[in-house]
Amino acid sequence: MSRALRLFATLVLLALVLWFVAPGEVMAALRGLHAGWLALAVAGLGAQIVLSALRWALTARALGLEVRQGWAVQEYGLSVASNTFLPGGVLGDLGRILRARHLGWRMATASVVIERLAGQVALGLIALVGLTLWLGALRAGLVLGVLVVGTLVLVRTFPDMAGLVRRAWTGRDVWPGQLGLSALILACNLLGFWAAARAVGVALPPAAALGVIPLTLLSMLVPLTINGWGLREGVAAALWPLFGVATAQAVAASLAFGLACMAAAGLGLLPWLLRGVRPAPASPDGQSAAPSRGRD
Repeated sequence: MSRALRLFATLVLLALVLWFVAPGEVMAALRGLHAGWLALAVAGLGAQIVLSALRWALTARALGLEVRQGWAVQEYGLSVASNTFLPGGVLGDLGRILRARHLGWRMATASVVIERLAGQVALGLIALVGLTLWLGALRAGLVLGVLVVGTLVLVRTFPDMAGLVRRAWTGRDVWPGQLGLSALILACNLLGFWAAARAVGVALPPAAALGVIPLTLLSMLVPLTINGWGLREGVAAALWPLFGVATAQAVAASLAFGLACMAAAGLGLLPWLLRGVRPAPASPDGQSAAPSRGRD
């Protein structure tokens, strides 16, 4: 989908959600935003950016690439900011691959794709836990079965990528870091949405948070709008009332989360903006790459 169509879809979906959910009530909830809770949301989402960068560096090293943590944090912050503020949703990731091309196109691409996949798998698993609490073990089991079949199809379709995933995730010296970082990143993401909801006066109990927040976040993966705007609010309006949250408050919580994401993305951009000109990183064959705004 073109950028113009994504922007159009975003604006239309946001307008429809607000129209059906009483915009006055949503705006009233947003006007009462609690600065402390919103700051906590921004802090959690900002920490998620740093932790995701460390997971990318770990993934790249498992694939034989020399990616230093400081450089990874700078590049990841730029990537998140691009994904957040520019239409498309993946421009930052494409830019990260382009800026890491000195490491080799194939492995640079694999490192970015596999790191992003780790986040989606973690979010999907916690969403499955929420579905189990909400729908019961049988229905959740059916969902898990569909996911397993889909995974097997992907493995058979892309056998080379499957081997790289195993190498990046299951190595003896890799899996503890992958597991720990993924758990922390997921916790920061959930904390960010939970705190954003608190900022508009919505206090989700743990079971409800596990039920609706991951599902709401998963809607952002659908490549229809800019960074999930509109879709995320529509899912919140549909699901959160099932857990006793007023529709207008659910939409306000989702909008507050979007604002927190933007603020965190701005903070994540600072390391890249503040870094000076450094020596270019070495390519796999030991030769210096072309000069760039370097890494640590």
